[in-house]
Amino acid sequence: MKRLVFAAAASALLASCGTEAEESTDGADAGGEAASGDLSMAEVAERAEAASVKPQPGLYRSQVELVDADIPGAPAQAMEMMRGMMDRSFEYCLTPEEAEGGYEQMADQSQEGDCSFQKFDIDGGDIDAAMTCDGGGGPVSMTMQGTGTETSADFTMSMKGNMGGTGEGSMTIRAQHERIGECEG
Repeated sequence: MKRLVFAAAASALLASCGTEAEESTDGADAGGEAASGDLSMAEVAERAEAASVKPQPGLYRSQVELVDADIPGAPAQAMEMMRGMMDRSFEYCLTPEEAEGGYEQMADQSQEGDCSFQKFDIDGGDIDAAMTCDGGGGPVSMTMQGTGTETSADFTMSMKGNMGGTGEGSMTIRAQHERIGECEG
């Protein structure tokens, strides 16, 4: 599910939360309980594992769109250049191993680095999540809402915080994924 959910996000500044799965208990006590109202990794993994929807392996087409961005001091030309870099379509192969990881793998990957979940709710294929990551310039708050089925996903991710040292800004990205066939060779 790593690619199915976060492929677009990684290219859209969510890289501050990492891309490799890691068993981390940062911010948690020895019992796995998170400090300051954050969800522990165990809680997030339990919620993710309970999700009944897992994607099918296969070839997927992804459409990523920069919906909105407010970056302090950025000229209009820079915003259009950013939109040109982020608005894109691509195809990728989701392996059986990645598909089996489902939402639990997504949760694991999001916990690497300096990120913590404040919310991670899954109801069937509906996801509503909120996290905070330290992107180096200060905390960045992120929310993600959307749906995932066995053959498609449609998510909107919003970020607010210090955008690269320029001050408080925001960005919203929509990523749509659709299974279009079997992977080649």
